Amino acid sequence: MQSTQTVYDLLAIGAGPTGLACAIEAKRAGLHPLVIDKGCLCNSIYHFPTNMIFFTTAERLEIGDLPLTSAETKPTRAEALKYYRRTADHYALDLRLYETVERRTGQDGAFEIHTRDANGQPHAYQSRKIVLATGYYDRVNLMNVPGEDLPHVSHYFTDPHPYWQQDVVVIGAKNSAAEAALELFRAGARVTIVHRGSEMGPRLKYWVKPDIENRIRAGEIRALFNTTVEQIEPGKIRVRNGAGEQSIPATQVFALTGYHPDFDFLQKMGIVLDAESRKPVFDPVTLESNVPGIYVAGVILGGKHTGEIFIENGRFHGKQIINALTGKPNDLGPPPVSPPGE
Repeated sequence: MQSTQTVYDLLAIGAGPTGLACAIEAKRAGLHPLVIDKGCLCNSIYHFPTNMIFFTTAERLEIGDLPLTSAETKPTRAEALKYYRRTADHYALDLRLYETVERRTGQDGAFEIHTRDANGQPHAYQSRKIVLATGYYDRVNLMNVPGEDLPHVSHYFTDPHPYWQQDVVVIGAKNSAAEAALELFRAGARVTIVHRGSEMGPRLKYWVKPDIENRIRAGEIRALFNTTVEQIEPGKIRVRNGAGEQSIPATQVFALTGYHPDFDFLQKMGIVLDAESRKPVFDPVTLESNVPGIYVAGVILGGKHTGEIFIENGRFHGKQIINALTGKPNDLGPPPVSPPGE
């Protein structure tokens, strides 16, 4: 096993905007941080749809007091990725990418994190404190229907081009599903939306909502509401609604049914989770978890309620944590989500 002799002051697991913000605040406070991620830098944003536009404005995605410049009012996925690369370079962050954390040993002030890199080589890192900022985009909410694991079924949408003149079914009705359906339609796909609810999601982006509703109203995108998926088969999908069961042709199925944090990993790290909400136990001011010396940050604070925390508010968690570590007063107020039971 390769083991570094460096003892870091802070080790952040997760190289998304929140994990980077934690490392930046640590460096600005004179501490020595390390960031580890099993994927690339900002792995979740990288796997967003190629043409995605953020709901928020550029300044609300900024970390480390560096400006994010955008050609339009709202930045694109590509602009955000370029910005976070530039930010990591500017602060010369110490990163270990494509390393999977397997376990942790030790205790507050003397932790050791054991990882394995993409070549299968083990590594170990010593750190006084740990921050968990692992996000949620890597774990899909499964429908648990037969055929969900077939090759033509994906829980992620990237680019519409391959589906020109193809029959595509999009399962879901939130922003990811609506935007995918619109992109697919404009790329020449024959699109059907399947949703168990009675209408498209209530929190659609303000420019997406009228667009998708008009396309459905005009019959350009077919929408089956109050409809459940019974089974997915090669080349088709079987659904059921008030009219009974029917089969829909489907060269490709995008099951955009949402995502959730890696709860198993959090528990393996010793974090106690609320049985119902799956929110971790944490101090609302310092963000320290039930394990002394291990802090939680970003969307994982919301448990199953992933819509409670975004980059816009999670980026401030680094300052809360570093203030706690350095003894500075925390005048940021409580985080935008309460611990379980409150």
